[in-house]
Amino acid sequence: MPTSSNDMSSSLFNPLTLSSGLKTTTKCVIPPFLYGTAWKKERTTGLVVQALHSGFKGIDTAAQPRHYREDLVGDGLRQALGKGAIGREDLYIQSKFTSINGQDPDNLPYDPASSIPEQIRTSITSSLKNLRWQDNEKGIEQNSYLDCLVLHSPLPTIAQTLEAWTTLESYVPHQIHNLGISNVQLPLLIALYDAVKIKPAVVQNRFYAATHFDVPLRKFCREKGIVYQSFWTLTGNPGLLKSEPVNILAREAAVEKQVALYCLVLGLENVVVLNGTTNEERMKGDIQGLEKVRSWIESDGKEWDLLLSEFKALIGERS
Repeated sequence: MPTSSNDMSSSLFNPLTLSSGLKTTTKCVIPPFLYGTAWKKERTTGLVVQALHSGFKGIDTAAQPRHYREDLVGDGLRQALGKGAIGREDLYIQSKFTSINGQDPDNLPYDPASSIPEQIRTSITSSLKNLRWQDNEKGIEQNSYLDCLVLHSPLPTIAQTLEAWTTLESYVPHQIHNLGISNVQLPLLIALYDAVKIKPAVVQNRFYAATHFDVPLRKFCREKGIVYQSFWTLTGNPGLLKSEPVNILAREAAVEKQVALYCLVLGLENVVVLNGTTNEERMKGDIQGLEKVRSWIESDGKEWDLLLSEFKALIGERS
């Protein structure tokens, strides 16, 4: 039976529960926005603090010094937690293992000559240290954990990818609660899903026209309970920002066009969005915008259904 707009509005933009296929008492939820920390360089600490104070409850980073300062993400995390307004249990923290092909050869978080399992273990040890939620290095193994560890991209062969995944599985569910994969195409995702014990809980991909907006892949994710994490949502879609559904939603709900696009993408179901704005007012406005759109849907659900249907048609997805 189709979900009514009134039913959807009560749950729209709420955190989603992750599933790894394991029976565990650890429940992990992921918020609609993850603050993306790539390319922030030395500004990372301050921006993470601003994002958390503005209402973001999720952070995405990576053990990839080429594009991320994971150590400064940790500094910002501890500064924000130290003020006492939020606790570690209120947050979703995600990092990534990046293989050699995605690293700066002059600035690696592991020995490139070591085996894949050893590279992963060294990288995860570094991530757990960087992202510890208490500002002491004693007992890092006990007091540090990640809500999700994402394989930044498949390795050159399926055998190597499965070797990496098996190594990651050994950390679940204690130091790492869930696993995911990024920059993946549907055939490999299916092969991985079918082969592994701990299923991917998230897939993080570019959402843009060059991949046909991942329509078949996102369908598979919905069927398997995998959360799709959209990145490049604004940068990769200048045409969608100018589209009629986005402009109408922005006008009717009194939000910025960027927020309208985010909300329509979130409306695709089982989707969250990476948001990497460096503007503090935009951070607050994006969080508040979700609530404004939710309130508008409650008062005009039929119009939302129509706009979402038109948006799906634009990206080649059938309702």
